[in-house]
Amino acid sequence: MNKTTLHLERPQPSQVRRADLAPAIGYAMLVDGRFKTEFLDQDAATNAALELSAKYPKLKIEIYDAASKSRTPAK
Repeated sequence: MNKTTLHLERPQPSQVRRADLAPAIGYAMLVDGRFKTEFLDQDAATNAALELSAKYPKLKIEIYDAASKSRTPAK
């Protein structure tokens, strides 16, 4: 008697982002020195940072600008 085998296709893993590498374009939100979320424009990054800092005031939240490679604290 032939046994049937179950063959499942696994999806290919998406490209893994590393939290210790700075993005090449756009803006990113840093939480306690770790890159968390990337944004295309500065307003979206600032709004998200202000919302998070209002919710969790003890976190150190900064906005990283990839073009100038600078960090500015969220106020």
